[in-house]
Amino acid sequence: MPETSSRRSEKSGLPPGTVVHVGDRPDGPAILSVIDYDEQGFSERVGVDLEACLASVHAPSMTWINVAGLHDSGLIEKLGQALGVHPLVLEDIANASQRPKVEDYESYFFIVLKMLEYDQTLNQVRVEQVSLILGDNYLISFQEDANDVFEPVRTRLRNSAGRLRKFAADYLAYALIDAIVDNYFVILELLGDEIEEIEEQVAQKPENHPLPAIYRLKREMIALRRAVWPLREVLALLQHSESPLIRPGTAIYLRDVYDHTIQIMDTIESMRDLLSGMLDVYLSVLSNRMNEIVKVLTIFSTIFIPLTFLAGVYGMNFRHFPEIEWRFGYAAFWLACGVIAVIMLLYFRRKRWL
Repeated sequence: MPETSSRRSEKSGLPPGTVVHVGDRPDGPAILSVIDYDEQGFSERVGVDLEACLASVHAPSMTWINVAGLHDSGLIEKLGQALGVHPLVLEDIANASQRPKVEDYESYFFIVLKMLEYDQTLNQVRVEQVSLILGDNYLISFQEDANDVFEPVRTRLRNSAGRLRKFAADYLAYALIDAIVDNYFVILELLGDEIEEIEEQVAQKPENHPLPAIYRLKREMIALRRAVWPLREVLALLQHSESPLIRPGTAIYLRDVYDHTIQIMDTIESMRDLLSGMLDVYLSVLSNRMNEIVKVLTIFSTIFIPLTFLAGVYGMNFRHFPEIEWRFGYAAFWLACGVIAVIMLLYFRRKRWL
């Protein structure tokens, strides 16, 4: 958070279209990878230079360029200028705090998505921005680091499985969006398992203090909602777009991803309601336990009130006391205290206060 804030301050006052990285800076340089493919052939290169990428874009085959690392503002700017990308688009690519959106620039689409990764060590969801530039025969993806959920798509391209090698770049864009959305289900499943464990703790072992975990999961649900909610609008605009870049056959698949986002949103809302109810149950259990403790202490205090009264009376320092020299006075005092305590306990038992 401090690093992101400082980079926002560095960007303040600069002209629109200035490419300044906003976000976490990963270790190492940005990595360029290029995949050229068609029905007959496939070529994959990792760690290539910018000139090789630009040469592939102008080839007759379909080209997928992936840029892993948004911190190299110079690379993003050079790549965008060579392809005629608007400076405001390049500025948004380098800013990792964008919300999911789609913009139509006639010759290309600019799409922003949020890719999620669950860190099981820290028990938290990591949000990474992915930007796509969809052209007629090319697709350029920008991500914050080299870790992604696109390996199944690469495998299908390598093995010539399915329609990827037969369709245009818009179908590749759909495949990447679908991979991101499918990973949302995986994240929700992991969070659902954790919610079930915490729910069991709330019901059976509230002394384990699950409140921090509940609040953490509520924050995760908010992050998920921010990533998924605008995505519905993105998919709806792509699905109903009249641009020739989106073929009619691809629009059907985009509609299927749109349905998945609706399902994900319903699941997120259900989990948010479950967490809110779990929080109420946890607070109710704590309140009930506190009431039980207060009830026990009140009963003991009530029993000792008359006993304290007797002890106070016979503890007064008067010279002439009626029972002070009685031989069985001490035993009678304890007998009276015991009888009073037993009578009060029986009375509380009868009233079902115990």
